[in-house]
This record gives sequence, structure tokens and C-alpha cells, in this order.
Amino acid sequence: MSTDTYLAVFLGSKTSSKWTAWNAMPEAERKAKEQEGMAAWKGWVEKHQGAIEAMGGPLGKTKKVDGKGTADIANEMGAFTVVRAASHEAAAKMFENHPHFTIFPGERVEIMPVLPIPSG
Repeated sequence: MSTDTYLAVFLGSKTSSKWTAWNAMPEAERKAKEQEGMAAWKGWVEKHQGAIEAMGGPLGKTKKVDGKGTADIANEMGAFTVVRAASHEAAAKMFENHPHFTIFPGERVEIMPVLPIPSG
């Protein structure tokens, strides 16, 4: 296994049609889907446990800091995981058909290499 490290960011808009449909489900149906999704996510973790560098987890509310100061904002980032893979393509392949968007109302997972910090 390569030591190449990749950050996977789970994204989805809380105002998307997928989220609207999710929130419109009867509570019992949504709870059943949540259980199905959690079991599938656990299966994904078990399948890729040797490649998971940091499980990560859900992300909370966002603050933006810029030249004007600090403000509360919203973005599409919902969670993250760090994995190791032989290539960028191999890292991306691990997330194909992930429960984040096949069961839960997430929209996508974006995978990017974590680059080494230049020395000097």
C-alpha cells in the first residue's frame, strides 16, 4: 500500500431536493433508512479499514473569518475521512456507491490528495 494520503469530504446541500424528500419522509420510514444507512456505512468502513487513516466524522456549524471579521455561514461540507491509497483514482474508487449518497441524502464525496508541506 502506498503512503499517499487523501482527504475525502462528504458534501450535500441542506436545501437540495434530496434533503427535502428525506425530511418529508414519515419519521418511522426515515429512522429505518437511517438504520440501513448506518449499517451500510459500517460495512464500508469494515471493507476499507486497512486504508482508513483517520475515520473523521461529521462537521459542525461553520464560521468564516476574513478581512471584514467573523461570521456564521453555511456550506455543503458534512463530514470527512482520510484514507491512504495507491493513487488518486484508487482513493476515489473506494467511495463509489457510498451510502452517503446512495442511502442518505448526501450528494457527493470529493477526494483530494493531501500534499506534503514544503520544507525550507
